[in-house]
Amino acid sequence: MLQTSTLSRRERMKLIRRKIHARPELAFEETETSDLVASELLAMGLDVDRGLAGTGVVATLSRGTQSRRRSVGLRADMDALPIHEAGNCEHKSTVDGIMHACGHDGHTAMLLGAAETLVKSPDFEGTVHFIFQPAEEGRGGGRRMVEDGLFEKFPCNAVFALHNWPGLSVGKIAVRPGAMMASMDTFTVTIQGFGGHAAMPERARDPIPVGCEIVSALQTIISRKISPHESAVLTVTQFQAGDSYNVIPDKVELKGTVRCYDEDVRGQIEQEILLLVRTISHAHGVSADARYDKGYPSTLNSEAEARFAAKIAQQLVGKENVDTDFTPSMASEDFSFMLNTLPGAYLWLGAGASSRPLHHPEYDFNDELLETGADLLASLARGYLEQSVRV
Repeated sequence: MLQTSTLSRRERMKLIRRKIHARPELAFEETETSDLVASELLAMGLDVDRGLAGTGVVATLSRGTQSRRRSVGLRADMDALPIHEAGNCEHKSTVDGIMHACGHDGHTAMLLGAAETLVKSPDFEGTVHFIFQPAEEGRGGGRRMVEDGLFEKFPCNAVFALHNWPGLSVGKIAVRPGAMMASMDTFTVTIQGFGGHAAMPERARDPIPVGCEIVSALQTIISRKISPHESAVLTVTQFQAGDSYNVIPDKVELKGTVRCYDEDVRGQIEQEILLLVRTISHAHGVSADARYDKGYPSTLNSEAEARFAAKIAQQLVGKENVDTDFTPSMASEDFSFMLNTLPGAYLWLGAGASSRPLHHPEYDFNDELLETGADLLASLARGYLEQSVRV
């Protein structure tokens, strides 16, 4: 445990946050972070479980006669990104090529702060599970925790999480029923032609124009196959072919991503991609293989829990500072796997209009958010359990 007993909660969170920032770890490799988190939780006197999804940590706090009947989960993510940090803060990453460019260091510190607050609060009944999740960044640590039995071992009636949000003013909170963030899928198209001399294309079956036609046709899926009342993004991000100016290659490989909010739209886009690749390649006399890989589902807040979360946020920062009518993000988040299992809500905590965007090499978590974030998480847990007792 860090020697922080003489510091205020804010200063303890700040110290922990910056320590984690300086020692970032990638998905499923968060051993040092996990050790630090477990040490802090044990020092608070909490029951601590380790090992879900490899490096996950779950701590449990129970109070009162209702403690075994009503429970709530609070979740934070712990992993960093494979980005070289370009900023010059005093707590800059000491690990080359890895940095906390998304604020998971801050999320972890805030959940520790919320745990400290609730440990010192005798005025609630129920059970709170503090869930520290590995591998949010594209590796599905949330799915792994669920598959490893998270909610069988630590039953929850609802689960809540938050994310710092650059572009939203400090002091503002955003939450809404339904979609907060999009699903995230990827596709790979491999076109197999027959290579040859660039001066004699008639003797080859050139896969490059086939690939170009497929790229153009893919753009019509959103504009012509999906209702304009739905939201979706399809982006081709890689086109790889050939290695010489005078050689027609044998093969072209295309890769890209699909984002949307609705599961039916998600399925329709998948089928349209497979159909377009099959028909265009056949028309040109080449073979093609299309693979569609489903990643994170859409992050969907349940109606009652989202409205409850908005009410708690309004009590904390004022009604004028809580936005419940905004456009969801096309980015993705694997808290979605937990929300697919339980009711709950995901909130955005404003990080400031001038903050660097998430995943930027000069991004740094705004420490001004620490107390508000910790208070919000603690208030969500206490309020949910109090509401359950009244019901």
